[in-house]
Amino acid sequence: MRFALDDEQREFGRTLGRMLSAADTPAAVRAWARGDHGPGLAVWERLARAGVFGLAVPEAFGGAGPLPVEAAVAFTELGRHAVPGPVVETAAVSVLLARLAEAGRPVLAEAWLPRVCDGGARVTAALPGAPGGSPYALDADVCDGVFVAPGGPDDLFLATGHGPVQPSLDPARRLALPRCGAEPVAAGRAVREAARLAADWAAFATAAQVLGVGLALLERTVGYVRQRKQFGVPVGAFQAVKHRLADVRVGLEFAGPLVYGAAVALAAGRPGAGAEVAAAKAAASDAAYAGARAALQLHGAIGYTAEYDLSLWLGKARALRSAWGTPAGCRARTLDLFFL
Repeated sequence: MRFALDDEQREFGRTLGRMLSAADTPAAVRAWARGDHGPGLAVWERLARAGVFGLAVPEAFGGAGPLPVEAAVAFTELGRHAVPGPVVETAAVSVLLARLAEAGRPVLAEAWLPRVCDGGARVTAALPGAPGGSPYALDADVCDGVFVAPGGPDDLFLATGHGPVQPSLDPARRLALPRCGAEPVAAGRAVREAARLAADWAAFATAAQVLGVGLALLERTVGYVRQRKQFGVPVGAFQAVKHRLADVRVGLEFAGPLVYGAAVALAAGRPGAGAEVAAAKAAASDAAYAGARAALQLHGAIGYTAEYDLSLWLGKARALRSAWGTPAGCRARTLDLFFL
């Protein structure tokens, strides 16, 4: 058996990479952090035309999925280019509504998913009752729908508003507490099961995204140490620098197969898919965080400068490390699911 992306999947990743490189995503990220969503939404429209939002949506609702492997390719590129917005949460909502449709409750999927696929509707989620979930919703102020599954009673709400927008470790990740209506839009055991699967997809997509962030940090740092000179030679020629970057590369190379292994498990619907997702999220988060620390130290004082684009990836690596499951929580979940 050959465990590798096929030519079409690799070309999909390259096409997304070229598109995002031309979109000037650093400028869009800085604008998003200021509350100016225009440039980021222009990127969002490009992603919709490229089919990114249809990867978690079944064909019956206008998508092409669910295609977890292709989603891993896409979200790695989104992380590599620091794309702002609730891209992970969009996938989670898509999975949530599609699973409810499978359980005989298609109304929400029919109303929302075709518009999600073509970029006509932006959605986000708060799933505090699911593994790795949080009561906060990402970018609620720019979304048309905020879906909330608080746990306890098996209810799903569509938020009627949200509280003040709060900054996070990544200035472009803007969080708010949603306010739920009095009546749920769906209820019952199917909601609980759908929310758990949606949270698994969110953790999986975040793992791919943070893997892309780590790869970007490594690429930028390697390029910098090749140019920066000390004692008349590039600092990248020093053995200590080579070893530090080699350690980062090993961590990312180890995390990559775990992310794609989780994608295969989700595609097959394996009972242990949640454990594989948790393992991938822990490994990718740790690898990217190690890459961020190395990047900051090897860039020297300029690495601390907010005006330098490196800071966009540094903040994202730190914020995504705990989004949809901390490394410690993911490792504990992996052990629980594998050995219980």
